[in-house]
Order: sequence, then C-alpha cells, then structure tokens
Amino acid sequence: MIACAATYHERYGEAKSDTPGRLAQIRQAYVMTKKVDTKIGLIIAGVGLLTFGVFLAIGFALDHPIYLGILGFVVAVLAVAIVFGRRAERAAFGQMEGQPGAVAAVLGNIRRGWSSNQTPVAVTRSQDAVYRAVGRAGIALIGEGNPNRVRPLLAAEKKKMSRVVGDIPVHDIVVGNGEGEIPLKKLQIHLMRLPRAISAAQVTETNDRLRALGDLLSKAPIPKGPMPKGTRMPKGGMR
Repeated sequence: MIACAATYHERYGEAKSDTPGRLAQIRQAYVMTKKVDTKIGLIIAGVGLLTFGVFLAIGFALDHPIYLGILGFVVAVLAVAIVFGRRAERAAFGQMEGQPGAVAAVLGNIRRGWSSNQTPVAVTRSQDAVYRAVGRAGIALIGEGNPNRVRPLLAAEKKKMSRVVGDIPVHDIVVGNGEGEIPLKKLQIHLMRLPRAISAAQVTETNDRLRALGDLLSKAPIPKGPMPKGTRMPKGGMR
C-alpha cells in the first residue's frame, strides 16, 4: 500500500512525505485488528509498559536510569511493533479464512524459503483451488475449498507433475479446520517447519521444469472452457 502511494506521488509530481500514509495504514490495521482481537490495545500497552519498566528498574539498580530508560523505550517500541504485527496478521488471516484466494495471500506473505505463484495451478467452477510452492522442503500443493473436491484436484496435479519432478518430495496440504487439515493461520508456520530435502540448485531446477510444464500446457490446443452443446469435432481432429 505504501509503495502504491509512493508510485502515485511520483507519477503525478506530488512531493508530499509518505509519513501520513504510513500512520494511516497503521491506524487502519489497528481498527481492523480490534474488530477481531478486542484486547489488542490493552495487550500492546501492557507489553510496552512492562518492557520499559524492566529496563528502567535495571537502570536505577545500576545507577544509569537515563541511559537504560532510553534503551528501554526503544526496545519497548520494537516489542510493541512485533506483538502488534503478529496479532494483526492473525486477525487478517482470521477474516480471510474460508474466502477464495486466502491461500494466495498467505503465500504472498512468505518472504523467504519458498517460491510460489499466487495464481492457482488448478481451479474448479466452485472456486476450489490448488496453489503450488517450491522450496528446500520440496513441492507443496495447497488446496483451498471443499475438501471433497480439493483432494481429487491435488491428486490430479500431483500426477501431472510426476512426469517432470522425478523424486522431489511433494507435500499435499488441505487448508481447513477439519481432521488432517491445516488452518489458514497456521499455514505459513507449517510450510516453514517442513524438513529440508533438496538443495538450492534443485529448487531452481524444479521451478524451471514446472514453469516449462505450465508453458507447454498453456500452448496445448485445448478449448478454453466447455464446448457449446451441439458442437462437433472437425473431421481429422482426432487421430
């Protein structure tokens, strides 16, 4: 959001500082979080005061209250930012849970360890979708939607990939709150905790193979969507 605002100002020649934009973004995140996490204000205030109080007490004990008070204030601000960021993220995922595209938002929030495309590799008319990510743990196929429809999608995608990925590990993940499913808010942690199984070079090679597979399938002469009723294949179209 901040980047978009900066681009807007650059495009139209506005030289305003982006500080108000950041403050507005923080306020918006706080209001959104408070709707879900009603105790967020008390929690971050408690974290900040407790952290500052501990450093200040140590400062008085060591006869350096000013120095440790300043240090405590900086650490308290950092602690508040970390706690607020995590709870805001959890609240955002809670609001997105069950909505199409929620997995894409989580994958886009992973900053290291995984390479993913926020466009699903398979989708149904009911908006069930399968997303793919590649990392040191191998390939993760992540399905969102109705589990009864998602699992066949995962199996079909896994079978399609098996031709090009060889013995690279493939992890099937269904996002949801049922048995054997991973809740949306725990998806990122689940991916980061998967054990490493391949090298960085294999990650690059696997990404290249899957990209080539996608390009090949996109160029195949397959109709985009269902064929109208009464349409016949042209003679010689099937051999």
